[in-house]
Amino acid sequence: MIRFEDVSVTYADAAAPALEHVDLTVPEGELVLLVGPSGVGKSTLLQAVSGLVPHFTGGTLRGRVTVGGRDTRTHRPRELADLVGTVGQDPLAHFVTDVVEDELAYGMESLGLPAAVMRRRVEETLDLLGLAELRDRPIATLSGGQRQRVAIGSVLAAHPKVLVLDEPTSALDPGAAEEVLAVLQRLVHDLGTTVLMAEHRLERVVQYADRVALLEGRGAPLVVGPPAEVMGVSPVYPPVVGLSRVAGWTPPALTVRDARRRAEPLRQRLAAGAPAPVPARGGAAAPPQGADAVRAGAAGRGGGERGGGLFGRGRWPFARREAPEAGHDGLALVEGLAVRRGRVEALRRVDLAVGPGETVALMGRNGAGKSTLLGALAGLVEPAAGRVLVGGRTPHRTPPRELVRAVGLVPQEPRDLLYADTVAAECAGADADAGADAGTCRALVAELLPGVPDGTHPRDLSEGQRLALALAVVLAGRPRLLLLDEPTRGLDYAAKARLVAVLRGLAGRGHGILMATHDVELAAELAHRVVILADGEVVADGPTHEVVVSSPAFAPQVGKVLAPLPSWLTVAQVEAALAAEGAVR
Repeated sequence: MIRFEDVSVTYADAAAPALEHVDLTVPEGELVLLVGPSGVGKSTLLQAVSGLVPHFTGGTLRGRVTVGGRDTRTHRPRELADLVGTVGQDPLAHFVTDVVEDELAYGMESLGLPAAVMRRRVEETLDLLGLAELRDRPIATLSGGQRQRVAIGSVLAAHPKVLVLDEPTSALDPGAAEEVLAVLQRLVHDLGTTVLMAEHRLERVVQYADRVALLEGRGAPLVVGPPAEVMGVSPVYPPVVGLSRVAGWTPPALTVRDARRRAEPLRQRLAAGAPAPVPARGGAAAPPQGADAVRAGAAGRGGGERGGGLFGRGRWPFARREAPEAGHDGLALVEGLAVRRGRVEALRRVDLAVGPGETVALMGRNGAGKSTLLGALAGLVEPAAGRVLVGGRTPHRTPPRELVRAVGLVPQEPRDLLYADTVAAECAGADADAGADAGTCRALVAELLPGVPDGTHPRDLSEGQRLALALAVVLAGRPRLLLLDEPTRGLDYAAKARLVAVLRGLAGRGHGILMATHDVELAAELAHRVVILADGEVVADGPTHEVVVSSPAFAPQVGKVLAPLPSWLTVAQVEAALAAEGAVR
């Protein structure tokens, strides 16, 4: 169905080709997972399938790409639209209409499908992806994950024979990601749809793949084979494969179920010990306690009965931390916060505090209110009730130049912070805006993004590279409180490891970090506390190992494999424990 024959792609003014001598064949009804580090050309390869490369992006394509027998050199994207459906890394770039239901119908209308067919398929898609409650919502009011589901739905509704997906689960909560992947698997198995997908969160998707294609670097040959075989040699791999390597399992386990079947001897070896906790407070091995850790707020002040039954809103039965005192000297304090967005009550009675040196992961399903809470702390959202203090200031009433040293926000869409024509100009502007020494931002970029030339335009970076650049721009101001909205979206495992090192360094120097994330592995590795939001309320708040291990949705792979052993969350913890007994193989 898809064939690449000695394909190379070189963009205008680029020093080297984005792709070199790629050969790949994807048969009908197969799901192929494309993996590799950030910036090696995965998005370029995907865009070549739909004809966007070179007809839209420009540049030179050598070799031949055919899809369903159509040569993309002679067929422009509009002539492939009935055959190929594409969802890129940025859902906003796909939207044409303003309302969810209209967006789902737009692609079919462009193909000239009858109205009755469009109506039936829209309803099917709304149900498949859990979008029925959002059908009349303006797209601009949706969360990042909800937008991603709409973008996927708009493509699925047209019933293309080939689906090309670039990071399709990057903004989805774990439950929504499983739903989307289950739909894709059904299309592959039942309808013979061909799927070519790139994804960095391999722990979510590798078990669904028929084959894996590894693009290890620019100019490197494409390695294609069964998932277990490729994961055995891949430089990027999910935690369960990392655990397999540490434990000496060959071939590596690809699923939690497979790993659990092999893990009993490993559990016995680890049972007598305890994992090293996440470093905190400048390196002290203990999570923050007492006044610097905050309660679960659904039972908070004003939390009388609302709704019916035991689980009515405001009556969730879990232990509640003591509220911070009025004189709390933490970096951020939220008390009884409520936020409305039109008819939607985005947050209600939220209480939260973040202290110096503390890293807090904010989790919950798409649309739970995580980004709204970050916006309130950054001064972008005005509360309808309650109060928000950051460094003793009320954010939405504080001039931005005064606020920049107190709080910095890296949004879900990094391009919102990037406006210059080159990486160097972006960094120079960030240093000037923050009053930082010249070269501060560029040094951060070199740490997070080694090898990116100064003259590169931000739009030519991959999504993960743009995110790292935006993070460097914000960190140039050294804000005491750092707010991150989906900070690992588009990052490979190596880039994520560099990000974790930078954030740990900031926490060790007394900065507070609050990150909204669906990346359970990041939370397990970095966070001292996890706060879970649902329908605008805090429903859990506690030490990471207590909150995530007790939740099937938010537990990391290592925690699931080693259960019922408590507190083991990461491969690094297991490796350190085995090294301590001299048993690393």
